[in-house]
Amino acid sequence: MLKDKDRIFKNLYNDNGIDLISAKKRGDWINTKDLIAKGKKWIIDEIKLSELRGRGGAGFPTGLKWSFAPKEVGSRPHYLVINADESEPGTCKDRDILRFEPHKLLEGCLIASYAVNAHVCYIYVRGEYYNEGQKLQSSINEAYENNLIGKNACGTGWDFDIYIHYGAGAYICGEETALLESLEGKKGQPRLKPPFPALIGLYGCPTIINNVETIAIVPTILRRGGDWFSKIGRSKNTGTKIFCISGNVNYPCNVEEEMGISLKELIETHAGGVVGGWDNLQAVIPGGSSMPLLPKNVCDTITMDFDSLVAEKSGLGTAGIVVINKDQDIIKCMARIARFYKHESCGQCSPCREGSGWMWRMLERMAKGEASRDEFTMLMDVTKQIEGHTICAFGEGCSWPVQGLLKHFKKEIEERNNFNPAFKKEREIPYLVDQHLLDK
Repeated sequence: MLKDKDRIFKNLYNDNGIDLISAKKRGDWINTKDLIAKGKKWIIDEIKLSELRGRGGAGFPTGLKWSFAPKEVGSRPHYLVINADESEPGTCKDRDILRFEPHKLLEGCLIASYAVNAHVCYIYVRGEYYNEGQKLQSSINEAYENNLIGKNACGTGWDFDIYIHYGAGAYICGEETALLESLEGKKGQPRLKPPFPALIGLYGCPTIINNVETIAIVPTILRRGGDWFSKIGRSKNTGTKIFCISGNVNYPCNVEEEMGISLKELIETHAGGVVGGWDNLQAVIPGGSSMPLLPKNVCDTITMDFDSLVAEKSGLGTAGIVVINKDQDIIKCMARIARFYKHESCGQCSPCREGSGWMWRMLERMAKGEASRDEFTMLMDVTKQIEGHTICAFGEGCSWPVQGLLKHFKKEIEERNNFNPAFKKEREIPYLVDQHLLDK
């Protein structure tokens, strides 16, 4: 378990104030000028040393991403964009950072922007997070009034401005290039890559896009050293992480823990255990609804980090843990998730636009016990036709939950749908409505 002295987010439950004075007591904005004075190369090298990986879902090395930005500013300005479009079901960590630790985010924005030569930062806030956005704006105003950002930010000689942009509640705008399209006032649809945003991003300019949590932990890493952060967790899976635990647990919560903590310990210690006890556990979605679920036998021993979950054909994603106990209908749960992805598909790619609807309709039939035996194979085939055949990762995100169900709960689907010859014959009748003509 994470030691209290290693916690980065010390106001995750709003035990203290969110104002600047309270933030400074927690260590924010203390020696920001000194950190920036060490230079862009030092900042990026420390982040690389820490082995920090993006906390938004993809897990890309943050220091490496920053190094992709051009070292010199040419005719085009550089931008930093913060992805606060937290639309992944089961995930609400960024919401609490915006509400309770806003100054940690703002300080991280200043340092990151300096490192990538950006004088302007846009924070793209999910449309439904209006109240959180208002609190963030109040903190931005407070930072301007105290000369922490703006002209000569923190006395560093670096001019820096932050703007909030509200989305309209579209899940797809959590994808970085769709976010940029929306930020430019266009329809939120993903762009083809390459070119990548680090070279051609917002308004055709070099742009670095990071998640709220990723940027918020940067100042603490620089103060305590990349080496300190890299020793928490294990290699390539370092540091602390905010885990969102919801579903059939006694005490749903957000909690900061070290990477690599066991899933069982996380649920039992911080969320009060599974409703009905651990033996009543049926499955867990480990990283937000787009990640394949894990059955109980895997949950008994799995550790929560990027590589351990990939080895089990799932993923850490946003670390939005959704616990499903045996009181729930697992097929209906997955059908509901499939319906969500059908609704949120931007419609740009045919495999996703059409396939997401097919998956939902087949799962609805399976949940009602009306599917034919052929549909089980057909459903897996549809997921493979979508996965890897779309512009963005939404195709994988809508396919993986279905694949997890088919892999781990095949027996339940077969029993529900009976798959007996008489029922299959009944299902074939609508396709043979002209059979009586042939009989004549």
